[in-house]
Amino acid sequence: MPMNAQKSVLGTLGSRAWITTVWAVTIFFVINLLALIATVMTSSFGTRWLGTWLPAGWTVNWYASAWEEFQLGDLLTTTFEVVFAVVFLAGLIGIPAAYALARREFTGKRIVMLLFLLPLLVPPVTYGIPLATVLYKTGLGGTMSGVILANLVPALPFVILVMVPFVEQIDPRVEDAARVFGANTFRLFVHVLLPLLLPGALAALLLVLVRTIAMFELTFLTAGPDSQTLVVALYYAVFAAGVRAIQSIDAMAVVYMLTTLVWLLVALRFVNPTQMVTRAKRP
Repeated sequence: MPMNAQKSVLGTLGSRAWITTVWAVTIFFVINLLALIATVMTSSFGTRWLGTWLPAGWTVNWYASAWEEFQLGDLLTTTFEVVFAVVFLAGLIGIPAAYALARREFTGKRIVMLLFLLPLLVPPVTYGIPLATVLYKTGLGGTMSGVILANLVPALPFVILVMVPFVEQIDPRVEDAARVFGANTFRLFVHVLLPLLLPGALAALLLVLVRTIAMFELTFLTAGPDSQTLVVALYYAVFAAGVRAIQSIDAMAVVYMLTTLVWLLVALRFVNPTQMVTRAKRP
């Protein structure tokens, strides 16, 4: 067999082996993930589960017990207050900032963009501890405002970095034409730019919403008794002293999982990752 043909055969076999390995690892990961989720959900509905494949009986009483014991109504209210406040402030500040960064050239622009990337690249605990120290020294630690400010640190750069490509794809001549017809800056932004930026803004803010619901580290470091979100309360429920029914904690975990899943599905309904990449690459 010629040398080129041998190399081609070996290359094909190597490619197939690599693809098979990737698929095998992916399937193994998905199966384990689904098994973990199924275990927690089964436990939350089981009456007694010891040494058998399935619980001895089924009940929904653990959800009522978790709702009363962990005050899930108050936790969900606090969670959504924090989340919607972070989303509102991130959009209010991040969209105009993204527009300024996309339209203006200035010295040190790349350094500024790098600084915006840092809260997304660095683990939250790295800057969360000094941030929490500052918040507690200023009296904001343990308050709702402190939790919102802490979660705004990674949320704002995320909005800016997502929105900059959406702003860059808008032809500046559209803005020039609007100014020619007498539009001031406010009317230009509200009536011209905002409708064009709406898909990108919706994508960024929905992803920020899902990210903030799941943000544990920063919320854990800055939350107080009256400003805990659901994910922090779940952590305390697992590691708190005393004897608690594992089924009740699992029911709380299922409520948290479903809350995040619902908003993630809403985000995916309006956000197409492929479309975002295409928009970002468009000149």
